Amino acid sequence: MSSSTSRPGPVLLERTPEWHPDEVPMIPGSPASIRHRPSLRVAYLIVGVLITITSGLANALVSANLPQIQGALGLTPVQGAWLPAAYVMVNLSANLILFKARQQFGIRRFAEVALAAYLAITALHLFVDDYPTAVLVRAASGFVGAPLSSLGFYYVMQGFPKHLMGKAIVVGFGLTQLALPLAWLLSPALLDLGDWHTLYTFEFALALCTLAAVISLKLPPGIRIRVFEKTDFVTFLLLAPAFALIAGVLAQGQLQWWSEQPWMAWALLVSLALLLLAFFVEHHRANPLIQTRWIGTGEVIRFVVAALAFRLILSEQSYAAAGLLRTLGMGPDQFRLFYLVVIAGVLSGIAIGAATFGPKTMMPMAIAAVVLVLIASLLDSDATSETRPNNMMASQAMIAMAGALVMAPLILHGVMGALKRGADHIVTFVVLFTMTQSAGALLGPAIYGTFQQYRQHEYSGQITSHVDPTNPVVAQRLGIQRSIYAARVSDPVLGQAGGMALLQQAATREASIRAYNDVFRLNAVIAFAFLLWCLWRVTVQLRAARQAPSPPSAA
Repeated sequence: MSSSTSRPGPVLLERTPEWHPDEVPMIPGSPASIRHRPSLRVAYLIVGVLITITSGLANALVSANLPQIQGALGLTPVQGAWLPAAYVMVNLSANLILFKARQQFGIRRFAEVALAAYLAITALHLFVDDYPTAVLVRAASGFVGAPLSSLGFYYVMQGFPKHLMGKAIVVGFGLTQLALPLAWLLSPALLDLGDWHTLYTFEFALALCTLAAVISLKLPPGIRIRVFEKTDFVTFLLLAPAFALIAGVLAQGQLQWWSEQPWMAWALLVSLALLLLAFFVEHHRANPLIQTRWIGTGEVIRFVVAALAFRLILSEQSYAAAGLLRTLGMGPDQFRLFYLVVIAGVLSGIAIGAATFGPKTMMPMAIAAVVLVLIASLLDSDATSETRPNNMMASQAMIAMAGALVMAPLILHGVMGALKRGADHIVTFVVLFTMTQSAGALLGPAIYGTFQQYRQHEYSGQITSHVDPTNPVVAQRLGIQRSIYAARVSDPVLGQAGGMALLQQAATREASIRAYNDVFRLNAVIAFAFLLWCLWRVTVQLRAARQAPSPPSAA
């Protein structure tokens, strides 16, 4: 049946309360906007912060402590990469079903069931001692963790009056940027108390507190409607493995190398076939889960490009800056002040965004975020072997601020575009946004990691080609390196070999630093190109506004 067929109205599953007109939920599945007293709004805001941090810590703790987890389980880097990848592989498709579940079963029941499931999965982490179970638990965590981000957002929204909805969006989505720096900040102290299981004990305790808070302070009820159709699950069964295969390739491409593993090509071919089949199914449904006709519009294409571009350039912090400092030998203790500054940058971005947010400031906020990333990338592009975390604090605070500033304009623009088409387009928007952010989190390291390795090999070849022992400068350096072994190694041949090995390590480190500088420059180029695109879009919009006919004056 064609999707152009007239659709019947939604079937209510329960009688709705007698709300005031400005308290009615914006869409089914969201809570009502009740006029709470100030003290209750503060309570909702605190619970929202707790839920948001809890939802993000699951994957952040694994990413920040992957080397320790790999060592405890005896994993290779390739095996270890599947742990955070498993989370993303499932998380990508979870919102296909969870959004409708919230609409049909109600926001309160959805919140408590989601948190109970999350608590159970977190508890399983405490008993994981083998690799297959660890991957399975991470995948399950990706599914049950998906509803927590939206749940935290709804609690934060209850902390603001309805006329401050824009500022609430800035705060709600800005808080999601705190998970990774908090994980880096808390991990050293938690690991000092025990092994990596201590991380999950802390996460379990945090999830338990979150469940207690949600049960004690319930969200206002929403509108429940019948939305599930059998074909929804057919689409889910097609899209879920497609998204998972793409995420798996992005996670492993740099480690196993793109052209060396035939399974990656087959995975991408299968994912393409599944996506095309799902598109065919949805395109011919009367009530599609994914609005295929809307996806092909310029509006959606521009949103996807912007969302992916923002996620890509923000990878400068999570991949390039952190990777450079680890290459220079920086450990968790040296990162503490660094990530405190990053957290301060996020909070500053939230405060500035909330204070200035409005319909006329959405595009300026996005442009300001791109400019901040551009400046930060240029500041970081001259790193040397003497670079330390304090040398990068200003630039990384700017990137953290940019990440907090850009989320609200991006999301609100997408939501407004979806609601103009109808509430049934929200699922498509949620899927697109989740896909760009989750897949983008893998795409950034995949692109920059590949580029960094390529440039490192180039620089390493250039440096080692000039290491001539007959050169007086090289001979002097070898003598210094050889003296390190002199007190322990009496054989001059072994001392010479050891000195050469140390010199080779120094050359490799220098090549890696130069390669990371190229990554910073590449990020700056992408940010500059994106800035030009944003300015061009502003010019087009202003020209269209000037050419639009004026409304007729009142008689």
